[in-house]
Amino acid sequence: MSERNSEYDFKWCPGCGDFGVKRALEQAIGTYTEEFEIPRTSNVIIAGIGCSGNMVHLLDGEQPFGIHGIHGRTLPIAFGVSTSRPDLNTIVVAGDGDFLSIGAEHIPPTASRNPNMTCIIMDNGVYGLTKGQNSPTSTTGQITTSTPFGKLDAQMKPLELYLSYGVSYIASHYSSKPKVLAEFIFEGMKHPGLSIIHVQSPCTTYNNTYDILRGSKKDNIPGTAFIVEDDHDPSDYDAAVALINKGGVPLGLIYKKEPPTINDLQDKLIKEKSKNVEDILSSYSI
Repeated sequence: MSERNSEYDFKWCPGCGDFGVKRALEQAIGTYTEEFEIPRTSNVIIAGIGCSGNMVHLLDGEQPFGIHGIHGRTLPIAFGVSTSRPDLNTIVVAGDGDFLSIGAEHIPPTASRNPNMTCIIMDNGVYGLTKGQNSPTSTTGQITTSTPFGKLDAQMKPLELYLSYGVSYIASHYSSKPKVLAEFIFEGMKHPGLSIIHVQSPCTTYNNTYDILRGSKKDNIPGTAFIVEDDHDPSDYDAAVALINKGGVPLGLIYKKEPPTINDLQDKLIKEKSKNVEDILSSYSI
């Protein structure tokens, strides 16, 4: 339970990476509200179903508005919020099973529209809430409760997916560095358009990948996470492709461009096509 809401009995497993994401999101929202001098209630968090959905209920301090939607439909809900209330800071929180399985069909149209919203995806490589079934980002051959003899289908590579669909801000990090992660989330909030911050957030119960990400000298594990070099140009599409294809988990800004947002295009259309009452009435006259 939380001090803010003692009646809500939430449960994350000890050591869950989502705790780090929670701290990062709180810091990013705090920085955003201070810099732009807006109330905390001008932030709206849209969640789907899964462990990540608890983020709507758990944030400390004054609570932002929150919508706990249905599985895989965070982007359509957030799109409605963002386009109808462009004054609000629209935030999506979702997991790999929620966002990249049933929800994956919504990524291409959302990316093509480029609305002002920030998506924080917590990737633990399994369906944690429903007892560890394989998810799109589970590795091929991985033993899970739904694949006792190993997963047969290929592992999805989300960063490749986002880049190919035209997401205009793509960052990658992991939950063990909440202060650094908060900076990328904050930059994503400021970005004019669709931003996705993909976070490796290990599930300590069903898929504990901490040692795989960070490395372990004791077990002779080198670690798959690596910091993006300072000379990487995030505006260069080919450089972003090369970075993703290096393998492992890059920690940093992968890609950034600033095409027009659908919010900007809507405003332009309204200004160009709007008519006064006299013009509308005269259009019906013979």
